[in-house]
Amino acid sequence: MFPSYDVIVVGAGHAGCEAAAAAANMGSRVLLVTMNMQTIAQMSCNPAMGGIAKGQIVREIDALGGYSGVVTDQSMIQFRMLNRSKGPAMWSPRTQNDRMLFAAKWREGLENTPNVDFYQDMVKGLLVKDGVCFGVITGLGHEIKAKSVVLTNGTFLNGVMHIGDKQFGGGRVAEKASTGITEQLVELGFESDRLKTGTPPRIDGRSLDYSKMEEQKGDDEIVGFSYLDIEKIKPAEQRSCWITYTDANVHETLKTGFDRSPMFQGRIQGVGPRYCPSIEDKINRFAERDRHQLFVEPEGFNTVEIYVNGFSTSLPEDVQYKAMQKIAGFENVRMFRPGYAIEYDFFPPTQLTFSLETKHVSNLFFAGQINGTTGYEEAACQGLMAGINAHLKAKNEEPFILKRSEAYIGVLVDDLINKGTEEPYRMFTSRAEFRTLLRQDNADLRLTERSYKMGLASEERMEKVRRKQSGVEKIRAILKELPIDPEDINHFLQEKGSAPLTQRQRAHQILLRPAIDIFSMMQNVDKVKNAFEEFDRDTLEQAEIQVKYEMYIDKENELVKKMGQLEDMVIPDTFDYSKLISLSAEARQKFIKIKPRTLGQASRISGVNPSDVQILMVYMGR
Repeated sequence: MFPSYDVIVVGAGHAGCEAAAAAANMGSRVLLVTMNMQTIAQMSCNPAMGGIAKGQIVREIDALGGYSGVVTDQSMIQFRMLNRSKGPAMWSPRTQNDRMLFAAKWREGLENTPNVDFYQDMVKGLLVKDGVCFGVITGLGHEIKAKSVVLTNGTFLNGVMHIGDKQFGGGRVAEKASTGITEQLVELGFESDRLKTGTPPRIDGRSLDYSKMEEQKGDDEIVGFSYLDIEKIKPAEQRSCWITYTDANVHETLKTGFDRSPMFQGRIQGVGPRYCPSIEDKINRFAERDRHQLFVEPEGFNTVEIYVNGFSTSLPEDVQYKAMQKIAGFENVRMFRPGYAIEYDFFPPTQLTFSLETKHVSNLFFAGQINGTTGYEEAACQGLMAGINAHLKAKNEEPFILKRSEAYIGVLVDDLINKGTEEPYRMFTSRAEFRTLLRQDNADLRLTERSYKMGLASEERMEKVRRKQSGVEKIRAILKELPIDPEDINHFLQEKGSAPLTQRQRAHQILLRPAIDIFSMMQNVDKVKNAFEEFDRDTLEQAEIQVKYEMYIDKENELVKKMGQLEDMVIPDTFDYSKLISLSAEARQKFIKIKPRTLGQASRISGVNPSDVQILMVYMGR
């Protein structure tokens, strides 16, 4: 019934979809196995993509030829560029999306991708012999063979859901859990653990009084995520989100359910996300705060369903409802379904190599929440990398690995492999030491050429990058040569509160002033407008960022070069750490467990001191 595949992807969430698309677009024959064909690319939590650091990840996925950016642009109902008041390293795109349209566009994209087959069934085990994975076993008893297997099980591995004192098995509301895989992997020598996540109630938007809330509109300019020319909604067509707050009355009502809370009664053993706590956890941990912000987010264009961002909870349903009635604007609220918490198995990611292949079993790759991460974006980028590397492994080619200095994706994988995680991992800009280089605006310049050479990014993407690079160089050259006289620009400089010119200056020098940007110069100075009107906004913005932040970019590039010296020092696979008696006991234990590939990687392992790295360097020299 089934042919032999190059790659089998288990699970069709954000990680699984990206893995299947990447492997197939590189030429592998792919089977995507999911327990439910109707929930492919389901937005299980809030209907949004991007945000701080996460937006950079989605742009990187797009630059590499993944689908998340395209699908997000096709299904957005609101766009905002966060942190515009800060420097460009902090700018982060975020969209509100139509939940149903997002999933429909993902499925459409996969169905239009040659080499992707689909099968609906639960995978209950792996085909493994002599430490090599060569396929899967399904719930219906089918043995399907493949050269590589990617597991993207999300929250389904032995998933248990909690609502108050009610507890039931499941991986998502109204969907059963997946069993069998954890037990087999543990028998094969893997270490597993439990994590927890949660989701808020879904409510009827018709029952809300928006006049009591703050309106949050989208941007007037919609940039989007994809570097391709994707048709997007017009600014005037965007749906608003709304902001309201809890108060002391809401908190007191929620506290009446604490004695039935699965979290406080010890029924939930898994660790939850520190940066996205439940509402009861917020009240408990931040008792001094008398209110917490809530974002009222529409689920799509053609639905009244609302997502209450910030009100994640596993309290009893009646307590959830009574508390919500005391929120401003929610007095007459009607609830579609209660919030709940979910516990699931994950496998500490220190058991993986940089390609996301497992160390215990070759040809087996993990991506997404199975590795302890949280968030669509974190899952999607892992899926993309696992799909790429599963294809390369099936073709006996070298793995594709991104460094910390090359992408947020590289930071994420490096963090997971070297530090592991004891709580759901999410990305922040602060995790990236080279964030001035890893901006959302230049992901295409950083990554598309590498992906194109590998056979994933399309010719269309590569051609756009070439045009952008050429345009940026031309703009920078013009800026250095274009003379601006005082009479041309002083009226504009005075409006901006900037010192007027006393003599002719090059445009480049004027653009370096803090209050000046290239677009307002074009609007107010004819000479500048005439020089640059042939260039598109994206290219102009990229040139301006490179000009204004050249000194900082150069500094960071120098730092990357210095750090690169450690990355170039490869540690032999046969290196015997047990003989290094000078090492601290913790460093020796971590080195034996993680087996770092380079001195750079060794230096970033949690618990390893600079002196341990120096000792390792000395012994390697010998």
